[in-house]
Amino acid sequence: MSSPSAAPVRRPRALLPLWLAVPVAALAGWLMDLAYPSVGAWILAFLAIALLLLSLIGRRAGGAILVGFVYGAVFFFLLVSWTSRYLGVIPWAALALLEAALTAVAVILITLAYRWLPRAFPGVAGRLLVLPAVVAALWVGRELFLGSWPYTGFPWARLGMTQSESPLAALSSWLGVSGVSFVMVLAVAMIIEVVRLRAWQRPVRLIAPVVVVIVLFVTPAFPTVDAGTMRIGAVQGDGPTGYFDEREPYSVIGAQTEATEPLYGEEMDLLVWPEGGLDHDPFQDGNLARRMTLVSNRAGAPLLANAATARGDEYFNTSMLWMPDGTADQTHDKRYPVPFGEYVPDRDFYYAIVPDLIGLIGREYTHGTNPPIVEVDDVRVGLAICFDVIYDDVIDEGVRGGAEVLVFQTNNADFRGTDENQQQLAFARMRAVETGRSVVNISTVGASQMIAPDGSTIASLDADEAGAMLETVELRSGLTSGVILGPWLQQVLLWGGLGALLVGWWRARRTG
Repeated sequence: MSSPSAAPVRRPRALLPLWLAVPVAALAGWLMDLAYPSVGAWILAFLAIALLLLSLIGRRAGGAILVGFVYGAVFFFLLVSWTSRYLGVIPWAALALLEAALTAVAVILITLAYRWLPRAFPGVAGRLLVLPAVVAALWVGRELFLGSWPYTGFPWARLGMTQSESPLAALSSWLGVSGVSFVMVLAVAMIIEVVRLRAWQRPVRLIAPVVVVIVLFVTPAFPTVDAGTMRIGAVQGDGPTGYFDEREPYSVIGAQTEATEPLYGEEMDLLVWPEGGLDHDPFQDGNLARRMTLVSNRAGAPLLANAATARGDEYFNTSMLWMPDGTADQTHDKRYPVPFGEYVPDRDFYYAIVPDLIGLIGREYTHGTNPPIVEVDDVRVGLAICFDVIYDDVIDEGVRGGAEVLVFQTNNADFRGTDENQQQLAFARMRAVETGRSVVNISTVGASQMIAPDGSTIASLDADEAGAMLETVELRSGLTSGVILGPWLQQVLLWGGLGALLVGWWRARRTG
């Protein structure tokens, strides 16, 4: 016999008919895109979650696939429309449709959770705690799946990243970005069950949902330790750094040097140039090397620059700390070159399909293996080159390696006039809060910013304008809970969600 408070045990019916669930899922995809920059209406992420979950509850596998695909297609076609800026519709459509297809497959698990868990755990506690927790864990598992496969994955669309400028951002310093995603979905799924069970009729049932909402909005940032300050200059040259930009010899370093000149004579510990801020490999171009040495001496500080470099038959996207004496013993190679942007996996296969597009990608970058850290006067600086900012392990390795400040170098010239730069800048802001570190995010063409450990903007440069920033930034030591627990929490949520779903299936079968 079930307890008096137990919900009825029956095979759930879809809350929404399929003809309505499909447009609701499309609306959810549109609202989720609006939660990301450039609009950045972070509160809409909660509404998008709710609409998608309502569209999935009670669905069979075929309906769930359709709902998930429509949501994913609308969301990703809007979110990554910047991929069509130069290469056209085919790469944009390929990426968006792939992510939509993977989303469609992954959301089946959420639908199964809504089918099995109310039967396996029919009490109110099961509906208000177990079911929402498993649904939220499966959501995070979907993000991890899309963020790691195929090839190196595409962790660009993680739910937690929508909150970089919301009160929820501080929660990332406790739980990591995936933890923020989990708690957001948990809160929404709880509220849905509160409404379905009319739990307000017994106020004690509202304790858990209320606690989750309070945790979301009032958690302070995890404290880190003051380790002094560092005077950093960062230069946005606005040179011809796009893939198809026409350029004269040494025009890129010329633009960077000209924009750096206002900093000469100022007190500075480190000068930073963006990814792609050099025309050639300075280790093989003596003229370029001499110009960099001159800049470093005039600035009175080491120059952290970036260029494509060659070692034997391999090419790397390399950041190097160029010293006033002309040496550069400290380097870091980009860990995750962009598939179909900086290298082509399975080139022969894709060349047979779209030879014109694949032929444009002539240089094959190799994945870097060296640590994302350079040391400047006993201060360790953590690095991430362009899209590496979205990969947790790169940021984690830098901070665990003792980085007291983070520098993100990027080249957004191929995405001028799109939302790409603002989205990437939001991820940089979230990393500042998550790690409790100041961040210098410097682009070739902007917008560039220096960001404090609390996520506030210290200094900024507008897009498509040359300029320089020079600020004293905080140095911080110590690891946040988000850095320490974040990777473990991801694994717990991934495997815990799948394990709980299997237990729910087994118990649901036993109950008939």
